[in-house]
Amino acid sequence: MPMIDVYAPEGVFEDKHTLARRLAAAVMTVEQVPEIAMFRQNTAAFIHELSVDAISNVDGGSDYVRVQVLTNAGGLDRAKQIAVVARLTELIAGAPGNPPPPERIWVLLSEATDGGWGLWGHAHTNAELVAAARRELAQTVQSAPGGRE
Repeated sequence: MPMIDVYAPEGVFEDKHTLARRLAAAVMTVEQVPEIAMFRQNTAAFIHELSVDAISNVDGGSDYVRVQVLTNAGGLDRAKQIAVVARLTELIAGAPGNPPPPERIWVLLSEATDGGWGLWGHAHTNAELVAAARRELAQTVQSAPGGRE
């Protein structure tokens, strides 16, 4: 259930809502988590617009986008890390508006410590998150047509 924060100069993206939705869906797809409400409703992207004068490299350039993806501990193995960075960079560079080229899109991957993933008013461990997902999956199977009741 990653949280994706995108920091960009004001006006770079024409449709922030659609971009946020696509970014969240992309990370969920790469993670290969089940299509259950727990993941669909808690994987989200936030687009933060900054004034152009709030961003600068050493040379004074400000046409950058920074993305930070926060996952639970161990949520992305190496192959998934590579895939997430590539896919998010592609989506941002291709978004309607005036996004920077891929070489000016920075993607940072961070992990919450075990027990540091707050959801539903509780700081969950990885084991608790897995157990909650399994419970929801079991309920989904039982309530599906042809499922056990």
